[in-house]
Amino acid sequence: MNIELPNEIEEILDTLESAGYEAYVVGGCVRDSLMDKIPKDWDICTSALPEQTRVVFSGYVIIDLGLAFGTVALLPHQASIEPVEITTFRIDGVYSDNRRPDMVLFSESLEDDLSRRDFTMNAMAYNPQTGIIDLFGGIDDITNKLLKCVGDPEKRFQEDALRIMRAMRFASVLGFNIDKETSRAMQENCNLLQNIAKERIRSELNKMLLGQGISSLLIDYKYIIAEIIPEIIPMFGFEQNNPHHSFDVYTHTVLSVDHAISDLMIRLTMLLHDIGKPMCYTEADDIGHFYEHSRISTDLTKEILLRLKYDSNTIKTVSELVLYHDVEIEPRNKHIKRWLNRIGEERLFQLIEVQRADAMAQSESSRDEKLDKLNKLPDIIKGIIEQQQCFSLKDLAINGHDLLALGVSDGKEIGIVLNQLLEIVIDEKVENNKEELANVVISMYPWTCQD
Repeated sequence: MNIELPNEIEEILDTLESAGYEAYVVGGCVRDSLMDKIPKDWDICTSALPEQTRVVFSGYVIIDLGLAFGTVALLPHQASIEPVEITTFRIDGVYSDNRRPDMVLFSESLEDDLSRRDFTMNAMAYNPQTGIIDLFGGIDDITNKLLKCVGDPEKRFQEDALRIMRAMRFASVLGFNIDKETSRAMQENCNLLQNIAKERIRSELNKMLLGQGISSLLIDYKYIIAEIIPEIIPMFGFEQNNPHHSFDVYTHTVLSVDHAISDLMIRLTMLLHDIGKPMCYTEADDIGHFYEHSRISTDLTKEILLRLKYDSNTIKTVSELVLYHDVEIEPRNKHIKRWLNRIGEERLFQLIEVQRADAMAQSESSRDEKLDKLNKLPDIIKGIIEQQQCFSLKDLAINGHDLLALGVSDGKEIGIVLNQLLEIVIDEKVENNKEELANVVISMYPWTCQD
């Protein structure tokens, strides 16, 4: 079985072999190639020590990524290829922080190097002369769509707890099942995620949420998710007792994520949109209600995203979508223009996607009516935008300087008048025309607008 290598990568392998060293492409690039995917980068492992690698490639630009861990990076001559990491065969020492080995021992054995890797599908090497070297059944596991640790899964996750999140990410993105023993070790060691930097967890969570297999992961590994977002625990099994909902809060949440488009902002919103519901449950006439749950969910969302070190734009976007996820948007020009004024075009389209995913995870009895309304909104919004209808102060045909000229001199009053004018334009009580708006101002302030 052959893998097509970029010319530059073949040249690097040939150069190392000509100098008397073993060299292979390894890891994700081999996996992706076997799955008919184009590798994003190419990693190489070799019997050459870091200093020997530097000598062999003295004509290249070399970046020291971690000589103590045996890795140097070459900047290829071909601009289309990312820097190539070349790492010496190694055996990892103790992982005292559950993330990185305290030290490594260099080895002359490819088997030593492959045996320290995380999953069988990532523990394969390839060289055009030797073909694929698969010591742990990676090819069979890829064929069977099975994610399995190399060796003892307990040891693999205790070495590096981030591998727990990586396993979930790979399973979600690739649509793989997780091997029984690997799954058991993930759940038994998930508390070790507390030792991992929030930025690394956030990165894996993001990729996992965008996978097509996300719903089964959120159900089967909900207590691992709870390790990083403990606020979801009260949602588990929390019945809603409401005709609009046929699922408990957490199951509804999972289904809404599954129905959402593959967009990070939308899927994060769906994961968190009802997280405040258990805190505000009330009952009247045997029907459950969750008054103010959007506000409470918004507060929790901000805390969670801050803790996971999301950027300010993500926090603002997701929090706003959570806040408004259950508002009713009528398919009428005036109503939509008010929402365009409040949150803008981009956010309104995002909110429609949020509400569509939310409706798809509710009872069938109320789903069709909600979806029918939502399906009407995009065309109305596009019509408003294309016709350049006024829905914001910047679109208003009159501005603060015009009001000053008309005799409205107080700064605070100018802002109030402009917003009043915008209201009547949105309500279509007057045209967005400078002369007509000036006449409205004169009627409002006849004593100040005289010649």
